[in-house]
Order: sequence, then C-alpha cells, then structure tokens
Amino acid sequence: MAWPTKPGSQAVDLTVLAVPGYFAAMGLEYLGQRRRIARGGAPSAGDYERRDTLASLAMGNLSLLAPFVMPRLLRSITPGRGRFAKVAVGVAAGAAAATTVADIVAKRSERRMALVAVTTPVEAVEQAEAAGPAASVALTARSDPDLLARRIASIGGVAAIAVGGVALTTAWATAMTPDRLWSRRFVPSLGSGPAALAAAIIGWDFIYYWNHRFMHTSRYMWAVHEVHHSSERYNLSTALRQPVADALGTSLPYGLLCLFGIPPEAVATARGVNLIYQFWVHTEAIDRIGRAERTLNSPSHHRVHHGSNRQYLDRNHGGILIIWDRMFGTFEPEHERVVYGLTTNIDTFNPARIASHEYVDMARDIASSTGWVERLSYVLRGPGWAMRHRAIDA
Repeated sequence: MAWPTKPGSQAVDLTVLAVPGYFAAMGLEYLGQRRRIARGGAPSAGDYERRDTLASLAMGNLSLLAPFVMPRLLRSITPGRGRFAKVAVGVAAGAAAATTVADIVAKRSERRMALVAVTTPVEAVEQAEAAGPAASVALTARSDPDLLARRIASIGGVAAIAVGGVALTTAWATAMTPDRLWSRRFVPSLGSGPAALAAAIIGWDFIYYWNHRFMHTSRYMWAVHEVHHSSERYNLSTALRQPVADALGTSLPYGLLCLFGIPPEAVATARGVNLIYQFWVHTEAIDRIGRAERTLNSPSHHRVHHGSNRQYLDRNHGGILIIWDRMFGTFEPEHERVVYGLTTNIDTFNPARIASHEYVDMARDIASSTGWVERLSYVLRGPGWAMRHRAIDA
C-alpha cells in the first residue's frame, strides 16, 4: 500500500472521511483478539502490541502532514519554480565533477601503489619490516593524495546524488500533476458519470500495480516504501504505517489517466477508493474470501506481500485487483505461515528511525563506493543487490 505524494483535488478526501471507520475496525479486531486469547488461543503476529501500534499510528499521522510540508520545504530548489533551483543544480553538478576527478586521482594512486607492491624486492620488504613499523608503513601505506581523494569522493558522491536526486524528483512531480496533464489531454472528457469513475478506478489500480512493483525493485523507491513493511506484526494498524518521503521518489503519474479524458476529480476519487479498499486486507482475522480471490486482492494475498519468507518476497503487488499479478508473473498464493517484516529488521519503534534508516544506509553505501557505476547501482538497483554487493566486499 502506498499513498501518492498529494491528496487529490476533490473537495472532500474519501480517506479522511473513512478515518472513524478505520479506528472502529481496529477496535473490533482488537476485541476479537482479546476474546480469542481468553478462550485459550495462542498469541499471533497479528495481535496488537502497544509500541508497534503507536509507531504505526505515528507514521500514519506524519504521512498525512508530509504532502503539505514536504513540497513547501523543497519548493525553493524545485527546477522551474524555486529561486534556488539553479544553485541546487549547480551544487549537484559541481559535486559530481569533483567526485569524478577524485575517483581518477584515487585510482591512479592505487595502481601506482599496486605497481610498487609488485616490483618491490622481497629483500626491501624484509629490511623495512626489520627497521620498524614506521618504515613498513611508509613502504605500503596509501599516499596522502589518495586518502584525500577518497574522502572527497565519499562526500561529493553523496552530495551529488542527494541534491541532484531531489531536483529530479521535485521537477518530475511538478511536471506530472493531474491538472497539467488534463490540460494536455488528447481524448475528450468522459464526464463525471459511472463510466468515467469505473475507468478511473481500474486505471488507477493498473498504474498502482506498476508503481508498487517498482518500489520493491529500485532501492531509492524502496527507501520510501519500506516504512510500510517495517512492522513485524500484521493487523489493521499496519495499514496506517505509511511513508513520509513520497516527495523523494518518482513514479508513473496517476495523472496519465487525465490524458485519456478522465477528469482529475474522478482520478482523486479513484485514489480514495483504492486506499480505502486496501485498509481491510491488512488483517489475520480473515482467512480466505473464496472464489473472489481469483480476481480481488484479499487478506491472504496481501499477507504474502508482507512476508519476509524467501518465496513471498516481491509478490502480490495489486491494490484492488490481483489479476495484474496473475497476468504479469508476480502472483504467489499463501501456503506456509507468513513471517512479517523486513529481511533484516530494524528493531525500533522510533518513527524518525523508521522513516530514515534506509536513507542513512544508502548514504553509507554511496560514500564507500569507488565509482559512479557502483554509486548509482546502490541507488537504482534493488535492495537485494545492495545486500549481496556488501557481502562480496566484506
């Protein structure tokens, strides 16, 4: 489940109207769990735990504030809008240039040191070791220019990707708003009737599938979405554990539907319908829903999506319809018991750490990289690649 960067343009946000229903459903689920335990039932990963639930609710509240706060904070460096946008682009370009030069200097130094190591006679090495630690270090250590170059590359690489990335994501969001795309539509308006709403709901769900799938296969998007998967429990409060950094990601714009004559108001309504539907699938209280599971997303299908079991990773991305997963090869039925959470759990209930830890890890990886291919791979490739690559370097 992923919430778009901005609420829709409709006067009333359906997801806000649904808030009392969210809490009522959570209360019923909690009472059901208490009744089950009172009858001797075993504890479950679906049970409410105070700290986990509070963390989920905190992230939910922050996710509601983020669409109003983040654009204002980033507006000044948004290309085409902000007064400091050119400065930001210049900083990113300068940092990239400095990093590239530093990479060249460091690699030349490393080759020179490797050549020295190969060509230095064994007798010279033995004499240096006999002369004491200082002589041995002088013979084998990196030069000061090499160390300085690596330090510059570490700082510059992080700065270039962070500042340049924000410039790209904000520019993309500004260019792809529903209102802008509606003004450029190449199909006449479908109006405000049932046909337009049905097309909006199906179209939104189709785009949502691809965006959701992309969030699991590109690390900078996973950094946004990982918040939603960070809980090791699975109940209706988990549905409210939402990202706060949507502004730092890019996605296939839902406003593309406007190009096909679907009004922005219908797109906004489809958003609300999609998100409200996805709330109820975050539960262990419902096992299966019968034949409807052939077409619709269900608690069983979505439990798989939240599983850290190897066979469940990156499966069942659909929002309302599960047919997209069946069509495009990402469907997995629920067989064995689901283990919820991340493949490496963060073991915290601190909202600030929940929201930021993947960005911190990504910055460390970029800082330790020795070239642009490696840096960009840590950002653009999947989180699994980063883990495997770190293991190789260890």
